[in-house]
Amino acid sequence: MDRARMVQRMSSTRGFAKVAPYVVPALDRTVHRLTGGRKMLSDQMLPGVVLTAKGAKTGLERRTPLACMPEEGGTWLLVGSNFGKPGHPAWTANLRRHPEAVISWKGEEIPVTARQLAGAEREEAWQAVLGFWPPYAVYQSRVERRLRLFRLERR
Repeated sequence: MDRARMVQRMSSTRGFAKVAPYVVPALDRTVHRLTGGRKMLSDQMLPGVVLTAKGAKTGLERRTPLACMPEEGGTWLLVGSNFGKPGHPAWTANLRRHPEAVISWKGEEIPVTARQLAGAEREEAWQAVLGFWPPYAVYQSRVERRLRLFRLERR
C-alpha cells in the first residue's frame, strides 16, 4: 500500500477522529509558527492554511489551522468536516457571519472572502474534494448534518 493510501485509511478511522481534533491543530500551530508560516505538520497529509477570521459571537480574531484544496486560479476549498464528528466546526459559523478573513498560505498572508457553496456549484466542488481526499466521504457518512463547503477567493 502506498503512503498516501495508508494515510487516507488511517485518517478515516474513528480513533483518528477522536484524537486528531486535539492533536493536529496544536501541532500545526507550533510548526507554522516555527517555520514562519511556510509549513504545517499536516502538510504531510493535505495542503493547509491557517485561517484568521472573526468569531461569530465575540468578533475576536480566531486562528484555525485547516486542510484545504487549492484550486487553479488561486482559490481554495475548505470542508467543515470536523473529522466526522457531530456538529459543525466553529470556524464555519465564523465565516458565515464574517466572510472576510485572512489565510496564511505557504508563508504568505492573503486577504480572502469566503463563500459557502450551495446547489450545483457545491455538488461540483464536492466531487472535486472527494477526488482530492476520499476520506471526506467517510466523514460525511458518520454524521446527519451536511458538511459545509466554502470557497475562499482573494480580495
